[in-house]
Amino acid sequence: MVLYTEGNTAAFEEILRRHENAVLNFVARFLGQRDVAEDVVQEVFIRVIKTADRYEKKAKFRTWLFTIARNLCIDRKRKQRRQPHVSLNQTLSSDDEQGETFLDRLVDDDTPDASSKSVRTEFRAKLQEALSELPDEQREVFTMREFSGMKFREIADVLGVSENTVKSRMRYALQTLRGHLADYRDFSFDREGARELS
Repeated sequence: MVLYTEGNTAAFEEILRRHENAVLNFVARFLGQRDVAEDVVQEVFIRVIKTADRYEKKAKFRTWLFTIARNLCIDRKRKQRRQPHVSLNQTLSSDDEQGETFLDRLVDDDTPDASSKSVRTEFRAKLQEALSELPDEQREVFTMREFSGMKFREIADVLGVSENTVKSRMRYALQTLRGHLADYRDFSFDREGARELS
């Protein structure tokens, strides 16, 4: 970012290459709509260009970038009337349309029998419901941690709260998800399983 602020326009292409997918994954999970997320990501990088002169060289660029992304997501959510949802069928990587989904990582569907498929369908619906019922603060932390691979310290910086607060929100999110998925013990995930999603 320092190079870009000093007039090196090629540096912006490097910024996009390094951060665009992580920002897109975060925004898509935050808003629950991939097509809307792509528009917001464009807004994020336009905002980066417009406010580059205000970037403090001492600050971590990733924290500054995700703060912009989060604020634009909050603005967009305020404009939406319906409750956003987290799509379990979207690929985890934006550059791989045939890639692994969040649900694929949680559920192993190696057994082709009908009862297994039925349980998988029920689990999918229950998991979708559980994610949508998380309080925004918990869903936000869970999304940043598990879909954008951010460290607790980075999340704390973006949210303007302590690292302990972030860890607490993550713990409560995982507890809530476990509670909603208790009937699906074979399909539920613990802290280690959740970390594998990042």
